This record gives sequence, C-alpha cells and structure tokens, in this order.
Amino acid sequence: MNYEVEIAKNLLEVKAVALRPDAPFTWASGIKSPIYCDNRYVLSFPEKRKAVVDGFVQCIQKEYPQVQCLMGTATAGIPWAALVAAKMELPMGYVRSSNKDHGKGNKIEGKIENGMKVVIVEDLISTGGSVKGVVEALKEAGCEVLGVVAIFSYLLPAAEEMFASLHTSYTTLSNYDVLIDVALQNNDIKEQDLNKLKAWKEDPRNEDWMKK
Repeated sequence: MNYEVEIAKNLLEVKAVALRPDAPFTWASGIKSPIYCDNRYVLSFPEKRKAVVDGFVQCIQKEYPQVQCLMGTATAGIPWAALVAAKMELPMGYVRSSNKDHGKGNKIEGKIENGMKVVIVEDLISTGGSVKGVVEALKEAGCEVLGVVAIFSYLLPAAEEMFASLHTSYTTLSNYDVLIDVALQNNDIKEQDLNKLKAWKEDPRNEDWMKK
C-alpha cells in the first residue's frame, strides 16, 4: 500500500494540514509558511489514526527490524509511540524537552538499558530541531538510536543538515512533495500556487517566495 499518498489524503481530508500560499501562517520561529500541519488532530479520527499506526508498523519493521523499544517525543510523539508499541508489543517510553523540576528530575521516562536499540517516534519533521535533544539524550543514556520515524516531513534542507550532524536517519510516512501533488489533484490548491509552494521549501526564511 502506498502510505505516502494515503496519509497525505487523510491529512487533507480531516484538515490536519492547511495550505494557504496567499495568506501565510507565522510559525513560532517567525517563519512565514504556506502550510500548517497539526498531526495531533488525526488522533480524533479512528480510521485515519489506524492508517498512521499501520504505516508506522510497516515502516519500522522494514527500516529498523532490530528495534527493541519505541520512544516518543514529548508531547506530540507520545500517543503515536504508545499506539504503535501496543500493536508491535514493544516497550515504550518518552523523552521530555527538559528535565523534570521535581521528583527524580527525569528527562527520559520509561525503562532503558545500555545498548538498547531504540526508534524515536515523532509526529512532524520541520527543521529537525525538536528531535535533536531527544536523540542526544538517548545516546547519552547509552541507547543505540536506530532512527526516527514521523508522520510527515516538510523536506526542508535544514532537517537534512540536522540529521546528518546527528548521524541519525529518519523516515516519514508522507511528505510535503506528495501532499502538494495530492492537493492539486483534489483541487485544494491551484496550478499557479505551485511556484510559491516549491520556492518556500527551498529556503523558508527567504520571504521572496510570496512574490512568485
């Protein structure tokens, strides 16, 4: 089954993804973007949620067959890691963005062991910055990070550079290029929008894409 196309269709259908090349969104980083993606929304739709879980299972079994544990990113990756771990009958845990300020002060939640082969579950890859600390924390704790899986990627050059610097691979169920193709077929965008959408992906911080 072509999960790239199916997941892209599902994201558009439930409006987890919105495309607005003529009225850009502003990300927390200040970047003006023609796309906004909220994969948490998919959790509310059982059939679409199942497609994501099935896609993750197939992806992990193919790309990372040695996996011993799944670790979600806090907070968006936690429910997906739990759902997939339950289906694959694997241990799971999650990694906080920072250490707790009470109790044991944990950053990593769940049982881990030195040398444990771990796959990180994330919902979205933009620049890769949010997963960087998770990869580093798990490696510092003695885990072998096999790779990262996510529902969707914007395919930004910054993400490629980030993962290369971490010496870690990542795989996503769908991506920006596939989504644009599906959106065009579904008449969610117009042919004349393509230049803007493609120019943004090449350099998101350069707002000249809005003049295309």
